[in-house]
Amino acid sequence: MIWKEILIRYGELSTKGRNKKDFINRLRANIRHAFSDIAPLEIVTERDRMHIKIENEEQYEVLMKKLPTVFGIQSFSPVAVCTKELDEMKSLALIIMEQFKEQELTFKVEVRRSDKSFPLESHEIQREIGGHVLRNNPNISVQVRKPDVELRIEVRQDAIYMMAQVIQGAGGMPVGSNGKSLLMLSGGIDSPVAGYLLMKRGVRLEAIHFFSPPYTSDNSLEKVKVLANELTKFGANIRLHVIPFTEIQVLIKDRVPANTIMTTTRRMMMRIADQLREEIGALGIVTGESLGQVASQTLESLTAINDVTNTPILRPLIAFDKLEIIDIAEQIGTYETSIQPFEDCCTIFTPANPKTKPKVEKVTYYESFTEFDELIDRAVRNREVYKFPEANKMQDKFEGLL
Repeated sequence: MIWKEILIRYGELSTKGRNKKDFINRLRANIRHAFSDIAPLEIVTERDRMHIKIENEEQYEVLMKKLPTVFGIQSFSPVAVCTKELDEMKSLALIIMEQFKEQELTFKVEVRRSDKSFPLESHEIQREIGGHVLRNNPNISVQVRKPDVELRIEVRQDAIYMMAQVIQGAGGMPVGSNGKSLLMLSGGIDSPVAGYLLMKRGVRLEAIHFFSPPYTSDNSLEKVKVLANELTKFGANIRLHVIPFTEIQVLIKDRVPANTIMTTTRRMMMRIADQLREEIGALGIVTGESLGQVASQTLESLTAINDVTNTPILRPLIAFDKLEIIDIAEQIGTYETSIQPFEDCCTIFTPANPKTKPKVEKVTYYESFTEFDELIDRAVRNREVYKFPEANKMQDKFEGLL
């Protein structure tokens, strides 16, 4: 195997100031976590890039497969190494360009010469290597501006490093570099996408799910566990807090007018989420709400729901339409799980004509006849907590469910 390291470029991290080192250290820690199955990894960090040493073919294959899902990486390249002998450099260049032999494309040679004692100047290296590649690859032509392939050569103190692929990374910020929030994970299409987008901005997540047996089944809960596990592939563990919600939900149905059931249900969910958020030390609550998508997501409804808390409510999908959300869900691999036909508690007791413009004072008045505080405390106290990833258990997502 010719590949000896993977070069990682930071992208947005490069714009940071005095705290840049903290972001880089977080990215390095996340990479170690994501690749614990092929540990130990030798990782060397620099101000504008990172190097992961490759020991064997297995490490290379795993790194190439999973690195595109790690937030904080703008792009990466597999790197080959040879001695500083010109003949060795020419041979390695041909081996690297062999992967493009079936394509008609343009290329150029780009040289970075950090070892100034190397006898050839940058333009001489370009001429020697570029000419050798052209003579041996009739399918390739030179294009200095915006070529299809850049053969990049770095002359370092110890050896020659060479690469030709630039693979797009996930971008964003390293997970955990921007605090922790609590994701309200319903099991539908929207909330996993909302979680993904917050993770991309560096937010570490825990998740909360409201479970109402016997109105919701074990299958619906299993679906949410699968979604939580799917989100961990983007570089972090996730704890899922499952709240027993039946008692509160039935009481809401019995005590408030039918057309405000949905609003009060959402308000009680928000109160529970806020209490749990405080307990686990999260800074915000994340939802998958999109403005106007359903009755509970009009501006008036969101105002009524927000009224029960002063905690920041993060709604990354607020201006997305449904097709945009579905596109992202398909890209990140959660869509097929989300559309499995298992109900969640938001779909039960739904009135035929829910209020789309609820008045805060009226909703508060209807709720004032019921003491919800003790029920909320008990629901938080009696929750079940699951930790992900659970790779072995999640291998077959729906084994035994159907």
